[in-house]
Amino acid sequence: MTAKPRIGITMGDPSGIGPEISVKALSNPAIYDVCRPILIGNHGVLLRALSYCNMEHDFKLHTISAPEEALFQFGTIDVLSIDSEELDAIPPGTLCAQCGDAAFSYVKTAILLAMEHRLDATVTNPLNKEALNLSGHSFSGHTEIYAHYTKTKKYTMMLAHENLRVVHVSTHVSLRDACDRVKKDRVLEVIRIAHETCKKLGITCPKVGVAGLNPHCGEGGLFGTEEIEEITPAILLAKEEGIDVIGPIPPDTIFSKARGGWYDIVVAMYHDQGHIPLKVSGFVYNQQEKKWESVSGVNVTLGLPIIRTSVDHGTAFDQAGTGAASEQSLLNAIEYAVLMAKH
Repeated sequence: MTAKPRIGITMGDPSGIGPEISVKALSNPAIYDVCRPILIGNHGVLLRALSYCNMEHDFKLHTISAPEEALFQFGTIDVLSIDSEELDAIPPGTLCAQCGDAAFSYVKTAILLAMEHRLDATVTNPLNKEALNLSGHSFSGHTEIYAHYTKTKKYTMMLAHENLRVVHVSTHVSLRDACDRVKKDRVLEVIRIAHETCKKLGITCPKVGVAGLNPHCGEGGLFGTEEIEEITPAILLAKEEGIDVIGPIPPDTIFSKARGGWYDIVVAMYHDQGHIPLKVSGFVYNQQEKKWESVSGVNVTLGLPIIRTSVDHGTAFDQAGTGAASEQSLLNAIEYAVLMAKH
């Protein structure tokens, strides 16, 4: 790709921090050096976000009805506005069906535009899963919405912070169900996706580390047999395909090794096994000053026919309307979207 990629950024839940961190991210001129960003959201809510961030005098909104109308000029934020009446009258931090429905419409619009090749990549701000379901959209999150509208059957989530990358065998299911989903075919599928993703990120010879499910990787079957019956057979099949994969490795050491450069990517067995180490490394809270110094990291849905990256945090209703939320994770997500679009 020679031209700067067109990146569609969904605003997220109108009552969350998504609108504020969106305008803050697009106040960074470096973003316009690497891509052509378009916000997909609500004009009135974004105007309100500019005022919360004390940016209303320095930046203006340019409302468009199609990506082709965007100006892509720093200082003017292109907004593909999907207007819903009185959204900007709903107080920040309010959980409601109207906001859930609006957030859903932004995501669906981004997906359809990307499928039509009118966007080169999509970046999502956080939506609230309870508000989403209150509005009648029965999805457990962004990943499932993307899978549905792109008709994708095989997909997984990757989290990334600096050199730590993690993909998941399962995500939004109970821990009891997650254990039942550790099956040879699924583990092999995720190893393959991890390998291919690293290559798409420019890593020519990826090294994949696979976490065990049980403490001490089951200790030879004493603490569980999933490593013996499901995970190791998947690793052996991946090796036969030429993938440089190692494991299973005890979950309490694999992430430190990955941070140290032993592996380019880690296959985690379930949601929290992968999320906790990413957020421990990317989320830094200053106890003395009582504020977050860093909220870094990016969430990428792999296996889709289009590119989707996302912030690695939620709607943070408690911070909405203060202008204090950090845009760092959104900047990370845009950076990853640009990198993947170019490759």
